[in-house]
Amino acid sequence: MQIQRWMPPFALAAAFAVGHAPAAVAQDWPAGKTIQIVVPAPGGGGTGDSIARVIAEELAKHLKTSVVIDNKPGANGNIGAAYAAQQTPDGYKLLFSWAGTLAVNPSLYKGLNFDPQKDFVPIALVADVPNILVVNNDLPAKSLAEFTAYAKANPGKLNFGSTGNGSSMHLAAELFMRETGTKMVHVPYNAPGTATTNLMAGDIQLMFQLVPGIVGQVKGGKVRAIAVMADKRSPALPDVPTTVELGAPKLLSSTWFALLAPKGTPPAIVDKVNAAVNESLQDPAVRKRLSDMGASPLGGTPKQLADHLAAETVKWGNIVRDAKIQIQ
Repeated sequence: MQIQRWMPPFALAAAFAVGHAPAAVAQDWPAGKTIQIVVPAPGGGGTGDSIARVIAEELAKHLKTSVVIDNKPGANGNIGAAYAAQQTPDGYKLLFSWAGTLAVNPSLYKGLNFDPQKDFVPIALVADVPNILVVNNDLPAKSLAEFTAYAKANPGKLNFGSTGNGSSMHLAAELFMRETGTKMVHVPYNAPGTATTNLMAGDIQLMFQLVPGIVGQVKGGKVRAIAVMADKRSPALPDVPTTVELGAPKLLSSTWFALLAPKGTPPAIVDKVNAAVNESLQDPAVRKRLSDMGASPLGGTPKQLADHLAAETVKWGNIVRDAKIQIQ
């Protein structure tokens, strides 16, 4: 027999308030408090930092509160991401990160002290910056088919530059070689500018650069663009065809950027931020700012980000393992 216990009215009210406190907090959030967005890269003009600052400005407008960037660079984004994962899940600390840190690093590093899929809740995809295959002007190939045939006919004779083991440029090349059956030589650089200079000089023959890093040289005729590794043309280089257009739908590679929150952040807060991100990305002025950086605006639901992160983690994990790439 269940015993009904009497509670005084004030106790009932207190119990109700406690039980509904998270919902009430989420409803009032951000209540004028400052939101910090952790960016696991240095401040000062990199593509990720620049996109994050655009989003911070827009969130401040839509959420009617101050939004600041908290740069925490180091270890290819691992330091900042691990820090963000440990923060209180109250919506006042978010993570703005990208494909390398979120989808590649779990396979690239041993003993990673955060799990992108388990330690965060997804908010929204923000933008996408594709890799682009560019070659030295002296190389005879002028199309993707010609380049692929040339690479097959000259195994081990073409050198491609990147910004290091496991970088987007490196993995894009590994993907290309796996899908086309070609073999090229990896030449890692500490700085993309040096690699680009060497490409123009002919010291290396090609790169799978990110569009923003090479758009000026392509427009200036200093290197030849072969194909953008995407399903849509880049707004920064609208005359360059995509790999999908050219009949190579598996040759897709990009650095995508996303906003996430520490695990346990109330769904109502996640939904508020998601709505603000999507509204911002529909603004023509915001879209132009991102396009001018070589980035394609994205948006979408938290589930779409979760699905994308899961798929990308499998895809690039396979590439990393097949190519036996590892960073200690």
